[in-house]
Amino acid sequence: MNTMKWLLRREFWEHKGGFVWAPLIAAIIMVVLVGGVVGYGIASGKMHGDSITIQVNGEEVHNTSVAKVVTPEKRADMARLAANNYIAVGAPIFVVLPVVAFFYCLAALYDDRRDRSILFWKSLPISDADTVLSKLVTVLVIAPLITIGVATAAALAILFFGGIAASYHGVSLFGAVLTNINFYLAPLYLVGMLPVYILWALPTAGWLMLVSSWAKSKVILWAVGVPLIAAVLLKWLDFLLGMTSGLTINSGWIIHHVLETILLGLVPGTWFMNAGGELPMPTHTGVDMLTMLGYSWSTLAKPALWTGVLAGVAMILGAIRLRRWRDEG
Repeated sequence: MNTMKWLLRREFWEHKGGFVWAPLIAAIIMVVLVGGVVGYGIASGKMHGDSITIQVNGEEVHNTSVAKVVTPEKRADMARLAANNYIAVGAPIFVVLPVVAFFYCLAALYDDRRDRSILFWKSLPISDADTVLSKLVTVLVIAPLITIGVATAAALAILFFGGIAASYHGVSLFGAVLTNINFYLAPLYLVGMLPVYILWALPTAGWLMLVSSWAKSKVILWAVGVPLIAAVLLKWLDFLLGMTSGLTINSGWIIHHVLETILLGLVPGTWFMNAGGELPMPTHTGVDMLTMLGYSWSTLAKPALWTGVLAGVAMILGAIRLRRWRDEG
């Protein structure tokens, strides 16, 4: 346990730039842009709340205040929408996670061989399994938790600026938002989806680490090129079989359920892609996060998920065995 703790610390400090600073910089940019827009609107008087002009078909109807237009019912709906879905504002930050995770997995075992630091690490009483598992925990647990924390902080800051803008117009939402239970549960819903994310991402992480432990050079070409070439060959074979015998190997299904799983598993929320009518449509109060969490866990009943998990575990074991002897630079 002590060894794993230090291995995790090593991974964190060596890759803090990707796991911490990348999402943090994205969050700072978002918050500064929103804060700048709100600040400029207030300072310039363009957000003046005492008088607004309502127009219909380009013709002025009357001047009034936002506070008079927004009824108590609309104010309550606005507060519920903000409390239920403010966390979605941090969605752009989650785009950073799969990019960082993808390149981390590719370099996880390859860099140690390239600079031959693997010889130093093998001289220590640390097993190959501990080393590989520490990298897996880092990319599938620690990195998503950091991203959730940063995204939540950014969403709260942007929600605060939105509340200031609404208050400037005479519509106070802070009290109603802060007394809504979903305001506090939203980050916990994301944390609750983390085990589901780990299982769906395992095949991609396993494939990338397997390539990282095996490839002598041009790791990204092997990791991405092999699945893409396989997809092209499957389509070509499907076409030839269809032309000659009318048979098919259903290449579309293979590409969707196998090759896409290998390449896209690190993207958060990939399990929603085939949700279809199983998820309710957004209402005037936004998306029900509890329903999203329930659907996420319901995907654990899909055989395709566990097939991918088994394949991911097999590839992780392959990466561990390859690391035991493949130490060339």
